[in-house]
Amino acid sequence: MNRRAFLGAVLLAPGALRRGASYLWKRQSPDGGWHSETYGLLRSGQSLTGLIVNSLIDSGASQQDPRIRKAVLFLARHVSADGGVGLTGDDYPCYATALALRAFVRAGHPAAPRLAAWLLTQQMSPENGWRPEQEAFGAWGIGGVPRMAPNSGHIDISMTRHVMEALAEAGVSPSDPAMRNARVFVDRCQNADGGFFFSTVETGANKAGETAEGFGSYGTTTADGLLCQLAAGAGNATRALDWLRANDQAELPAGFANAARERYAEGLRYYYADAAVRAFRAVGAKRAVDYCGPLLGAQRSDGSWRNTEPLVKEDDPLIATAFAVSALSAG
Repeated sequence: MNRRAFLGAVLLAPGALRRGASYLWKRQSPDGGWHSETYGLLRSGQSLTGLIVNSLIDSGASQQDPRIRKAVLFLARHVSADGGVGLTGDDYPCYATALALRAFVRAGHPAAPRLAAWLLTQQMSPENGWRPEQEAFGAWGIGGVPRMAPNSGHIDISMTRHVMEALAEAGVSPSDPAMRNARVFVDRCQNADGGFFFSTVETGANKAGETAEGFGSYGTTTADGLLCQLAAGAGNATRALDWLRANDQAELPAGFANAARERYAEGLRYYYADAAVRAFRAVGAKRAVDYCGPLLGAQRSDGSWRNTEPLVKEDDPLIATAFAVSALSAG
């Protein structure tokens, strides 16, 4: 894109952001939550509501907006006695709780410490029988009940990033044992080239596939890994940032050289838009590529975004729009 088109995209972004936020507001249910009409797994609204609330706050919505307060109350009604969210109905408890925790911290809700305490119980930690030499040590998985060693279930850098960011925002120090333990897992997911792969345990879920050295680095996981390192107070995020700078693309995450895996890049389009902007912003930098232009071009007439590739659920417009709004807000 030439400079004139780039500047035009920058000027048009606020309008696209307003239309995207308006789309999300119009889909808020009377109960205060957002409920997927695409996936039964997300119909309870417990993960989606936290995702969308944080996106709307990113876009400029006041924490005191009655609609935000209504959404926070929706989440509060779903907090278990132990402090977990997403435990009723089909959902992703660690994601749901981490996203709700961020919303609670930002809205000043008093239940935030309970959510943080619950997330700590879900880590692959010494308290749950895990040792540093085990591949899952320090990570978070889907959550629900604590995973006792050696049965980790699914773990990955994305869930771990969301939990670490939420804990950091809730005031958990980088010196806390949970953060130090998490660094063990995060470091295991970093390749020699500075990029990151998805999981040390769910090897088939490493979407860029295998290389001669192990698993390929790709854009979303590297943004996630950098954000993990920063949440844990790492001083060595430079290699991840260098990888992102060298491989950042305007529309899709890099790292999917195999044609058979290019669908994954397309499926992660909006997650990457958000995660990459967040990663660069977290280190005080801006993306050098024009990611705004492609986002503006993909916005639909009703203000939403929707991925045509369903591999990672971005064909749900609530998910794609929340990521796009957050990306445009953070830029």
